[in-house]
Amino acid sequence: MNKNIVNRVYNEAIYILKTKKTVREIAKKFNVSKSTVHKDLQERLYDIDKNLHIKIVEIFKNHIEIRHIKGGESTRKRYLKLKEG
Repeated sequence: MNKNIVNRVYNEAIYILKTKKTVREIAKKFNVSKSTVHKDLQERLYDIDKNLHIKIVEIFKNHIEIRHIKGGESTRKRYLKLKEG
């Protein structure tokens, strides 16, 4: 695997461990697509560092558990903004 890709994968993994940010936020930070981030953290990281991959999978599971809450909040904010303006 290309050394640049390995470095990017490690940097993304460390960033998500520190911040608990979403895939979209990580993609924006590293200027790559969310598909790339997902592939990096789900597939490539497993081949590079299995222990780190396990930690990332736990964060992803947490994101899945709370996504309906975040989606509801986004919808509420959108409708409040429409109501005001």
